[in-house]
Amino acid sequence: MASEITINLPSLIHRIGGEKTKQAKAIAQQYQCGLKRVRRSRHWVLGGEAMSIQAFVVCLQALNDDGLLYLTKKIQTALSHHSDKLEPLDAKLLRLINQNPGITLGELMQATQCTQAQARIARFMPTCSHFLSALGGFMSTIR
Repeated sequence: MASEITINLPSLIHRIGGEKTKQAKAIAQQYQCGLKRVRRSRHWVLGGEAMSIQAFVVCLQALNDDGLLYLTKKIQTALSHHSDKLEPLDAKLLRLINQNPGITLGELMQATQCTQAQARIARFMPTCSHFLSALGGFMSTIR
């Protein structure tokens, strides 16, 4: 499941300045994100995986720099539109199964873009874990 996203940042240098942009670009690279200028325009774009971008924003917030406030707010606003990509696949599968225990494998696969094997594992994992823990307790009494 590809969670690559891009966030447009119009007039970034005009809003936060050249030095702050260079600083943000260096930090973005540490989180495997790309902060790049769009061709020869004044506009910039931030690209990368949703989880990496979220970690990048947390780092920017930890700096408590007022110069980066615009960038932080812009990225947070854009990430709110990609909340589905911020949740790990296994957590999303378990959440969907808990919300609707009668959900079919096909519906799980369509909602999460996962494989049939991943959906089956998530579907039957709670049952298996209860079985394995009960079996482990039974095995310890035999020994």
